[in-house]
Amino acid sequence: MDYNNAYERVSQLKKFYKSLLWFVIVAGFIFLDDIFENGTINLSLFDGSVILLIWGIVLTVKAVKLFLLDTEWENRIIEKEMRKSKKSIDF
Repeated sequence: MDYNNAYERVSQLKKFYKSLLWFVIVAGFIFLDDIFENGTINLSLFDGSVILLIWGIVLTVKAVKLFLLDTEWENRIIEKEMRKSKKSIDF
C-alpha cells in the first residue's frame, strides 16, 4: 500500500469513526429523552427512531465497504480475474 492509498484509508476511517460517534451521541439523547419522559422507548418517526434506523443502515453499509470490501480485497479479486483470463501461448 503506497502513501496515497494509506492516507485515503486513514481519512475514510476518520470520517467513519466521527459519524459513528455522532450517531451514538444523538441516539443516546433520543433514547434517554424517551425513557425519562415516557418510561419506555417510543418507536415513531417523529421521535427520531426511524431516522436513527436509516442512519444506522447507512453506517452499516459504510462499515462493510470500509472494512470488508477494502483495497486489498479489490486487488485480490482483480488478480483472481486476471489469472482466469490468461491464455496460454501455443508455440
